[in-house]
Amino acid sequence: MGLLLSTGQRNLYYKEEKIVSGDLSNPDIMEKAHEGHVLVLPYPSQGHINPLLQFAKRLASKGLKATVATTHYTLSSISTPYITVEAISDGFDDSGFTQAQSAEVFLESFKSHGSRTLTQLIKKHQTTKYPITCVVYDSFFPWALDVAKENGILGAPFFTNSATVSAIFSRIHGGTLRLPVRLEDCPVVLPGVPPLYLEDLPSFLNAPESYPAYLKMKLNQFSNLEKADWIFCNSFQSLEPESDNMSKASPNKPRCRYNEMRYETESVIKGIGEQWSAKLIGPMVPSSYLDGRIVGDKGYGASLWKPLEHQCTKWLETKPQNSVVYVSFGSMVSLSQEEMEEISWGLQQSGFNFLWVVKESETHKLPKGFLELTTKSQEKGMIVNWCNQLELLAHDSVGCFVTHCGWNSTLEGLSLGVPMIGVPKWADQLTGAKFIKDVWCVGMRVKVDAEIGIVGREELVSCLNEVMNVGEKSLQIKKNAKKWRELAKEAISEGGSSDKAIDDSLDVTIQHCGTFDQKHASIERLSSIIHKIRAVDDKFGKLQVGGMLLMCFFYPGDVMRPRLGRGVKQGCSCEKGNGTT
Repeated sequence: MGLLLSTGQRNLYYKEEKIVSGDLSNPDIMEKAHEGHVLVLPYPSQGHINPLLQFAKRLASKGLKATVATTHYTLSSISTPYITVEAISDGFDDSGFTQAQSAEVFLESFKSHGSRTLTQLIKKHQTTKYPITCVVYDSFFPWALDVAKENGILGAPFFTNSATVSAIFSRIHGGTLRLPVRLEDCPVVLPGVPPLYLEDLPSFLNAPESYPAYLKMKLNQFSNLEKADWIFCNSFQSLEPESDNMSKASPNKPRCRYNEMRYETESVIKGIGEQWSAKLIGPMVPSSYLDGRIVGDKGYGASLWKPLEHQCTKWLETKPQNSVVYVSFGSMVSLSQEEMEEISWGLQQSGFNFLWVVKESETHKLPKGFLELTTKSQEKGMIVNWCNQLELLAHDSVGCFVTHCGWNSTLEGLSLGVPMIGVPKWADQLTGAKFIKDVWCVGMRVKVDAEIGIVGREELVSCLNEVMNVGEKSLQIKKNAKKWRELAKEAISEGGSSDKAIDDSLDVTIQHCGTFDQKHASIERLSSIIHKIRAVDDKFGKLQVGGMLLMCFFYPGDVMRPRLGRGVKQGCSCEKGNGTT
């Protein structure tokens, strides 16, 4: 066994070295702190890059060297202190996904070119000061686990969905839930989860032929999990529901978990433990908005679009507390012109201040007269192409978040304690909207008009009034939102459930780093510790441990070759392959 420091030992060592945990602003500190090297591989879209990049920062703040591997096309969009960013190829280095023109072509190309270039990257680092000891990869890339194992290192998928959504697809993959899911098959019941109907399930489970490439990618996530050293999920223990609570709830009025202040743990994961188990390590939201342990961590450090931060913040400063409705449907959702018109006039008729993020490609769908009526003077409303969502949600003037219920946006809303109105469109967004309204009780979910097949303006106005106006329901929603924020902060803070889950995997990574056959970083670290205790000459150091003397010879660029020295009990062994004494 190699050099392995417990969490307490790491903290003690950092204290002695006057290293402040989480300070990524000092290169000398980060150079001293490296105890292993983790390569993080996200799927190259904003919603996947953000949480995996944040995880890389968490690992770096705890003493590991972290490198993010991304495509050539997205390489320049990622920039964060002391996280190395290196390129691998998806086969479409000039324009990425748009160059491929189809999901099937892109994914097959990424598997082929990505496997080859990821292997090259791992091998490149094998002869460096910090060889890669683990690959944490987006669960969309199961081939990355094969690459890790072929190179003799640890591998772990990172699921960017909720545990509940992951459970649904795990059951489909395992054959216990069959497609298509029809009305007569509902409700779908999972351990620890309230009954789910068609409107609560990922949209294409009812019509799997509608998104064949996406469905295939979702199911392939589970193809080789038995080889994984861990499974990470961007959630936290108290967030997913407890079956006992839900079974006692009235069928007409789902019980909000805060009514009895019962915080159960990891029930969804336990419920599907026979198929797969995961470490809940979320929420992966920049530290400044939660525990504050990573100094200066106010953003993810990646943006495929240019936000108008100053302009948005300046406008919000002119508005009263909790008076602004923030509207954003994410980077992937595209609304029809009729939907854009209904939302536009709904916002205008509500009378509330609003800030709406509308992608440049969607602005032509806004109704004529709307911009002039509501946003020309920017007194009541403001429309921007992109913004820093976390800064907006954290602003005191924002009182409600109208969201598509993508998992990252949902976690951000929960982490910042902002009431939400769910306007889900497809995929896992429908499940997220169900939880926002009926499980976490932090907002409303709009109802689709059966005649026009979209959300009408009157429905949006009604939901806005429920959340924004003073009333019993509004007060309870705001109270719940505040409590979820506290729980999110608790989970990721020192000693919290997510923090412990990260530390558990960290210790194993460090242990793997210390194996004698390849881990030069641990050798240098051990050598440094020995130097601090005893004066060491050019060839060897002498370390007195419990009345025994261990003599260790160090050769630059070579493996450690401990030998028994004088005074060492003959029953002790520290030969290559056995790190015990």
